[in-house]
Amino acid sequence: MTEIHGMCEPRFAGVREALEASLGKDDVGASAAVHIDGEPMVDIWGGYVDAARSIRWERDTITAVMSTTKTMTALCALILADRGELDLSAPVVTYWPEFAASGKEGVLVRHVLSHTAGLPELSGVKTVDEIYDWESTTARLAAQALAWEPGSAAGYHSLTFGFLVGEIVRRVTGRSLGAFFAEEVAEPLGADFHIGLSAEHDPRVAPLIPPPGQSEEYAAGAPPGSDSAPRENSAAAVRVKDANSVAWRRAQIPAANGFGNARSVSLVQSVLASHGAVGGVRLLSPRGCEPAWQEVFRGDDRVLGTRICYTMGFGDFGNTFGWGGWGGSMVVSDPGPRMTVAYVMNQMIDRGRQEDNRALEIVMAAYDGLR
Repeated sequence: MTEIHGMCEPRFAGVREALEASLGKDDVGASAAVHIDGEPMVDIWGGYVDAARSIRWERDTITAVMSTTKTMTALCALILADRGELDLSAPVVTYWPEFAASGKEGVLVRHVLSHTAGLPELSGVKTVDEIYDWESTTARLAAQALAWEPGSAAGYHSLTFGFLVGEIVRRVTGRSLGAFFAEEVAEPLGADFHIGLSAEHDPRVAPLIPPPGQSEEYAAGAPPGSDSAPRENSAAAVRVKDANSVAWRRAQIPAANGFGNARSVSLVQSVLASHGAVGGVRLLSPRGCEPAWQEVFRGDDRVLGTRICYTMGFGDFGNTFGWGGWGGSMVVSDPGPRMTVAYVMNQMIDRGRQEDNRALEIVMAAYDGLR
């Protein structure tokens, strides 16, 4: 039986049991966390950093959370909106004039945050290496034509979400998304989460482990919750070996290259569930949090091939909101009980071949404890 480390309030013992069961079955190394009203109820971890199970997952182990990063990027935009520095209903060209090219004057900031902007893919990009250059990538997006009328349809903006929101944040603040997040979110909260990772943190990183039967050439497809398979002709399909590379860590890819653990993911996102403040640190007003759970689009997602509900930067799942990352990580928040639950792991699962209920089991166990 895998040993679980950390703290867990007695009423949330089911979360510990769920992580223990997962580590005894599908997981190699993982962490789980629960915050209520910004206070930690569960902060646990166990297993190993490597597939050979020779290096233990420690308290400060971090790993790539892939698209769970989008929740952090969206938070940055909501903070700026709450401060009055960013108008969510304004055209993107208000902040990024070059973006008007190819008839994109009608794209609003809210369209970008809700995956309805009509720019789901980077046209002409053939390799992941090309997206490590921020200036050329955002210039390419500024010149690109729309795939549909903004706001009329949704299509998951897997990589473009981060460049679009990130460039808006950069134009408003003069700082990269990663720098803004570090200075305005992570540092005030004391959260060990990074968008773009500096070399000093490399020794703490648990590399992602490809799904059973797959190699590091395994490429990204749809996020958790989607029945869509990877598209073979997708431009710049991210492979496991890309996400594990030094170049990926150093780049700014605000849709996908966040590094952290369940503790840091849950802590940061608990700001929204707690109506703007955690541990005496207020990042938003209560009203400024509301766009995170207010529906913007409901219908079929053209990219994922499934029905979805999007808010400003999050997926809406009934009374909860959040998102997950390629391979299995996830964060879910519920503003009713002010609860946030996060799960972060290194063993990926291919949901096209194998059922993956690891995160869901953690979330359901948290609700059992809440009751």
